Amino acid sequence: MPSSKQNKRRDEQARLLDPTDEYPVAFSMVRSFHLADLLTLSNAACGFLSCLACLAHLVSLSPELVWASVLMPLGGMFDVLDGRVARWRYTSSLLGQELDSLADLISFGVGPAMLAFTMGYRSVLDTFLLTFFVGCAVARLARYNATVASLPKDKAGKVKYFEGTPVPTSLLLVVLLSTGGSIGLDGVLLSSASLPLIGSVHTVSVLYGIIGAGMVSRRLRIPKM
Repeated sequence: MPSSKQNKRRDEQARLLDPTDEYPVAFSMVRSFHLADLLTLSNAACGFLSCLACLAHLVSLSPELVWASVLMPLGGMFDVLDGRVARWRYTSSLLGQELDSLADLISFGVGPAMLAFTMGYRSVLDTFLLTFFVGCAVARLARYNATVASLPKDKAGKVKYFEGTPVPTSLLLVVLLSTGGSIGLDGVLLSSASLPLIGSVHTVSVLYGIIGAGMVSRRLRIPKM
């Protein structure tokens, strides 16, 4: 059970975030963040830095693309830690939930799509499927935030399952793109099909489309670990 000290910290956070306060405390928004929130922001930073690494590679063909592949899994580590720390310190909040979704969108939605585009999967159909993937990630995260209060929970108040595949599953695509060459999958990754009147599409982009469709499927229920 939360201690009196933890309850006091929650009251202090509510006071700092009070929108009706005519004279808010300086930097009250930042001061209201818990350790778990800082870990979530670290996840967002990793996602943004991976996007910058992709842009740097496009500009100069420099080896920064390796960093793009490393930073997204690092963001995934922060994503796991923030939830564990929030439950450990009894600091779960609506603010933390919103922060988590925004960070996930950058690290596991925009980041993986930008990595694929940077690596050369950029035909018209490739671009459409990558955009579809990001749109599905946005929809998935928005729906989770809107419905999490009504989802079945265990005795500890933890949601029992995800509706649709979690957005961080896109890290599987990042690993595939990063290691495909070393395990002999270059032929599969670079393979493409030409469709009449539409153009070519790569196998990787189709995988992005499938993962995106899984995110918005209500039929898929993934147990939450």
